[in-house]
Amino acid sequence: MIYLYNSATTYIDSRVLKTMMPYLKEKYGNPSSFHNKGKEARDAVEMARKQVAGVLNCAVNEIIFTGGGTEANNLAIQGIIKQVQSSKSKVKSHIITTKIEHPSVLEVCKYLEKEKLAEITYLNVDKYGIIDLKELVKSLRSETVLVSIIYANNEIGVIQDIKKISRVVKKYNNNILLHIDACQASGYLMMDVKKLGVDMMTINSSKVYGPKGIGALFIKRGVKIKPIMFGGHQEDSLRPGTENVAGIVGFGSAIELLCEADYKNEILKVGELRDYFIGELFKRIPKIRLNGHMVKRLSSNVNVSILDIEGEALILRLNEKGVYCSTGSACASGSLEPSYVIMALGVPYEVAHGSLRFTFGKKTTKKEIDYVLKVLPKIVADLRAISPVKIKKS
Repeated sequence: MIYLYNSATTYIDSRVLKTMMPYLKEKYGNPSSFHNKGKEARDAVEMARKQVAGVLNCAVNEIIFTGGGTEANNLAIQGIIKQVQSSKSKVKSHIITTKIEHPSVLEVCKYLEKEKLAEITYLNVDKYGIIDLKELVKSLRSETVLVSIIYANNEIGVIQDIKKISRVVKKYNNNILLHIDACQASGYLMMDVKKLGVDMMTINSSKVYGPKGIGALFIKRGVKIKPIMFGGHQEDSLRPGTENVAGIVGFGSAIELLCEADYKNEILKVGELRDYFIGELFKRIPKIRLNGHMVKRLSSNVNVSILDIEGEALILRLNEKGVYCSTGSACASGSLEPSYVIMALGVPYEVAHGSLRFTFGKKTTKKEIDYVLKVLPKIVADLRAISPVKIKKS
C-alpha cells in the first residue's frame, strides 16, 4: 500500500493515539458534569484548548472546538451573517471569497446567495491559482462584512499571501472580517494568527495526524458571531453538545507535535520528495501539465494533468497497483465532473478531466515514489493506446 492521499486525511500518530486512549476507556466522564469524573474530562479539554492556542499564538478563550473543518467554516461564515442580520442595520451583507475554495466554503456561500441572505463575489485566480489583489480591492465595498480565503488549496496546494490580503482588507475598512480556511496549511505554513492578521481561522485535526471528526475555529476576541446549532452551552454556546473529549485531547496532542524539530525535518524531506517526483514525472511521461504554482505550493502537494486520459481511469489502475491518490477533493469524490479548481485555472475541460493529485505525508518514502514512477508511465501508455481523445499539449 502506497498512501498518497494525505490531503484527505492522515493516519493518527501513535503518540497522539496514546494520549487519547485513557479518554476512550476509564476517563469517560462528561465535561459538563460537576463531579470529579466530569472535572477530569473538563481539565483535559481545557488543556487541549491551551495546546491549540499556543500553536496559533492566541488566547485560550479564542478557540472553539467543532466537529471538523467543514463545521468550523460553516460556523464562521453563517455565524457572521446571522450576527449582521440580528443587528439593527438594514445594509445587505456582502462576502468576498474565491472560485477555488473548499466545498465547505463555496456551498455555504451559494446557499446564502440562493436564500438572498448575502451577496457573494467570487474572485478569479490566475493560471497558477493565485488571486489578484487588485481584483480584491475593486471588490471591496461598504456592504462587505467578510472576506473568506483558503490559505493553501486542498487540490493544487497553492498558497495565498494572507498577510498581504489582510493588509489590503484592513486598509480599506478595519471592520471587515478576514476568515481563512487553514486546514491544509496546518503543519506546513506559519499559523500565528497575529502575524497573519486574521479574525477567524479554521483548522482540522485529521490533516495533522490527529483523529477525524474534530476541528477548531479561532475567533478573535471582540468578534461576535451567532451559533448555527442550538442546545447546551458548551463551547461558549457556539457549539452545543457533549464534547468529543478523546478527539479533542488527540487534536491538542497532534497540533503540539507540529512544533517539534523532528516534525519540521520530516516536512523538509517531504518537500524534497515532491520536487524529485515532479521532475521525474516530466522526464518519464510526455504531455503532462503541473497544476498550480511551482514555488507557492505546499511541500506535500503534486497535482498534474496527464493529457489524453481521464483521471478516473488512472485512479482505478493505480489502485490495482496499491497506489492510493485522487483526482480532486475527497469532499467532491461523488462527482464525475472535472475539478472546478482545475477549471478555474483556465484550462480546457479535457485537461481538467485528466488531473491527478498526489499528497505526501511523514511516512512517504523515496522507495514508494520510485515505485509509482515505475508503474505510472506504463499505465499511461496503456490507457493512451485505447483512448479516443487526443489533446494538443498545452
